Amino acid sequence: MKQLKHWQDPVNALLGVWVVLSPWALGFQDMTTAMANAVIIGVALIAASLGAMIVPRAWEEWTEGILGLWLVISPWALRFSEQRDAMRAAVISGIVILALALWTLMTDKDYNSWTHGAAH
Repeated sequence: MKQLKHWQDPVNALLGVWVVLSPWALGFQDMTTAMANAVIIGVALIAASLGAMIVPRAWEEWTEGILGLWLVISPWALRFSEQRDAMRAAVISGIVILALALWTLMTDKDYNSWTHGAAH
């Protein structure tokens, strides 16, 4: 059995499950835009995280980071920032997802050669 390369990937997969379920857990399932955003981004995060666990590649970490960043800005971009539970769920989840993705990118020697000025 192949050993897991980054512990952050299963954590991000679990966060993806949380993001998908958050509309029902926090009671904003009737807000179509916020609910659809959570489900779509959550499913995409689960897929990227599972891909990163099966065949680790830097682009999957970048994808996870972009999804996290989108969650942070989505309440304002999609105009649901007034709904506090939906906004907080998106922003807090997005910050954690983005931080985990960046942590992986910065600490994996196979992914971070650009931070050390190495030429390929």
